[in-house]
Amino acid sequence: MSLIEAANDSSDSGAYEEWIPTFCSRFGHEYFCQVPTDFIEDDFNLTGLSQEVAYYRKALDTILDLESTSDEEDEKPANGKGHDDQQQVTRSIIEHSAEQLYGLIHARYILTKPGLQAMAEKFDRKEFGTCPRYYCGSIQLLPCGLSDTLGKQTVRLYCPSCQDLYIPQSSRHLSLEGAYWGTSFPGVFLKHFKELEDYVEKKSKDTYELKIFGFSIAKEAVCGPRMRWLRQYPKTDEEWEEFKKCEFEIPSSLLEDAKDTDPNSGSNDINSSNSK
Repeated sequence: MSLIEAANDSSDSGAYEEWIPTFCSRFGHEYFCQVPTDFIEDDFNLTGLSQEVAYYRKALDTILDLESTSDEEDEKPANGKGHDDQQQVTRSIIEHSAEQLYGLIHARYILTKPGLQAMAEKFDRKEFGTCPRYYCGSIQLLPCGLSDTLGKQTVRLYCPSCQDLYIPQSSRHLSLEGAYWGTSFPGVFLKHFKELEDYVEKKSKDTYELKIFGFSIAKEAVCGPRMRWLRQYPKTDEEWEEFKKCEFEIPSSLLEDAKDTDPNSGSNDINSSNSK
């Protein structure tokens, strides 16, 4: 008898599933990492989220697998009809709010050291995909959002090599909210893992040049490389010095060229010579 009871207890415990692992293991949620409950239970990490998510307290209890006591305080209809339907609708809304709340918490967690390490493991396994651009050499991508606010944009993938954004290739990732990863994650990730940033800097920055019968197309043409300068990087030491100067000041060579081409400067010289 005791063996049967023990078997029943084990089956009951096996049927119980925690909310966070279940959410992260769903089909299409491969970009998510599991946020520890210690991080979620810290009120400091949830500052301001109560104003962005409906049913905040119930959603938080759902994430932490806690039984919400606020359900017992809800008033029942006088005739008792429609209570089950209303309760079902409320549960679905709370579940949706729990997903939104977890996504916003996830965007904050992946900026911490443990969160960056968890995302780095997914990055090494190429779970975010690789860059489709030929000259990037199938480098891994990083998920990011175009906005930190819910309902603005879906998730995008950032390439550290060409520094451009791409849409996820799989259809199951197209509807994921971009705010669940935020706008700061790729920059923080590259600054935290300096070896990746150094690798990207040493990587070749070749670009494809469109030609017709071996002749390059003029930059002024409609199909010419008018925006090629966006992907140009310094190669020689002189170009690097000029690049560093452009970050903080205007190079002296450009100032001299501006003076030579300024019509006012020429008129001033003529007036000064006439006065003499």
